[in-house]
Amino acid sequence: MNIAIVGLGAIGGSFAKGFQAAGYTNVYGVDVNEATVKTAVNQGIIKQGFVEANDILQDMDVIMISLYPNQIAPFVEQYRNVLKDGAILTDVTGVKTAIIEKVSKVLPSTVDFVFAHPMRGSEKKGIIGADHTRFIGANALITTIPTNKEASLKLIEKLYKEVGFDQVTRVSPEKHDEQIAYVSQLIHVLSVAVVNSTQASEETLMFAGNSFQELTRIADINADLWSELFLNNRTALLKSIEHFEIELDALKYTLEENDDKELKTIFSRAANKRREWY
Repeated sequence: MNIAIVGLGAIGGSFAKGFQAAGYTNVYGVDVNEATVKTAVNQGIIKQGFVEANDILQDMDVIMISLYPNQIAPFVEQYRNVLKDGAILTDVTGVKTAIIEKVSKVLPSTVDFVFAHPMRGSEKKGIIGADHTRFIGANALITTIPTNKEASLKLIEKLYKEVGFDQVTRVSPEKHDEQIAYVSQLIHVLSVAVVNSTQASEETLMFAGNSFQELTRIADINADLWSELFLNNRTALLKSIEHFEIELDALKYTLEENDDKELKTIFSRAANKRREWY
């Protein structure tokens, strides 16, 4: 089986490494950065690399598109006429409904697109951040669409498990975006807001402990990527922010009213829920 990774950044490079470790020898890479391609080849991450997708796509059985959300549909449209009949395309992006809508308008009927989301990213950018071991024990989501063939879905699930993912779950695109807005995007919102607070000062780190470090870790954010993720999922994310504001106002009210009983109730509810989760 011939596998192409389009976009050899931290995630694309990690999958390339993972496929190689799983025994797939025909793993190829495409990246507009020639230095990245050379690095991937020299380190044995891919069998062969290309800066022009036209040079390789026609021979590929599986094409993993590891690009920014707004680049996916234009990529499919540009290369739709060179894709091999029966090829399976897949992605790794963290938003689905808007991307599926765009891709569906340009996707040829001769190929299948399995939209997927590995729930293990990286704060590191570029091929230097490639590390397939991050996938071991992680979760992944597949957002099915009506045109998906069962064989295509099973193949992508198989590939994910072979590179280390423990659980691969099928969900609807709408459910995916609703939940990702809460468990991922909202957390990034909070981290960025805390770091950008006017209360931050040169003395901040003098008083900061582990909780501050952990909360603010993901504020070291890829602005271009996360702007696209937020805006492509803005309806769901706005709802998550509104739900958070309700809880924040409830907590704020207990302080205004000096309501010890209600404050303890809020804390206890959160503690119990966290213990149920983990």
